[in-house]
Amino acid sequence: MKLQLALDRLTKEQCFQLVTDTKESIDIIEIGTGVIKEYGMSIVRDMREQFPNKEILADMKTCDAGKHEALQAFDAGADITTVMAFSAIPTIKDTLNVAKEMDKRIMIDLLECHSKDRIRELENIGTDLVSLHVGKDKQTEGTFNTELFILVNGFNFEVAVAGGINLDTIPEIVKEKPDIIIVGSAITKAEDPAKVAKEMRQMLV
Repeated sequence: MKLQLALDRLTKEQCFQLVTDTKESIDIIEIGTGVIKEYGMSIVRDMREQFPNKEILADMKTCDAGKHEALQAFDAGADITTVMAFSAIPTIKDTLNVAKEMDKRIMIDLLECHSKDRIRELENIGTDLVSLHVGKDKQTEGTFNTELFILVNGFNFEVAVAGGINLDTIPEIVKEKPDIIIVGSAITKAEDPAKVAKEMRQMLV
C-alpha cells in the first residue's frame, strides 16, 4: 500500500519543502492540478530532477487532447498522469497507448462517476488504475467514505483513494486494502508534516 502526497493550493517553494520534509514516508509525489496551472510543466521537471527516485504523478485531469497532454506529462518526468473518467473513449485510449509506449501509467479519476457500465467500459479498453475521489468542493458534505469501494467491486483495477483523508479516517480506509492512499491537506497543512506523514505510513500495510 502506497502513500501519495497531494500538493495542491501551494507555492512552488512550499511544494519542495513539503516533499523534502516527508520524503522518507511517502511513495508518490502528486503535483496537483492547481500547481500545474500556476507553474506549468517546469515544476514537474524540477521535481523529477530534485527527487529522481520518487514516483511522480502529474494530476493533469485530462479530458481532451489525450495524446498531447499525456506526452506533456511524461516528457516532463511524470510516471503517472490522470485522465477523467467522463472523457471520450478515444481520448482515454490515446492516453493509454502513450503510457504503454513510454512504460508509464494512466490513473483514471472516477470523480462524480457513479455508473458501473462506464467503469466496465473503462476496464474493457485496458484501464488498470483508477482513483475513487471525493472532490475538494464536495468535501463540505463529508470526506472519503468507504462505501465508494462498492463502485469498483468485481473489477480488476488497482485502486487509489482520495478526498479529505486524515489520521482519524485512514484506519477504516486501510481495512479496504486500496493500493494507494492519497493525502493532501492533512499533511500539507499540519504543524509537523513529517510527523503526520510518518504516522500515516505506519498505519499502511
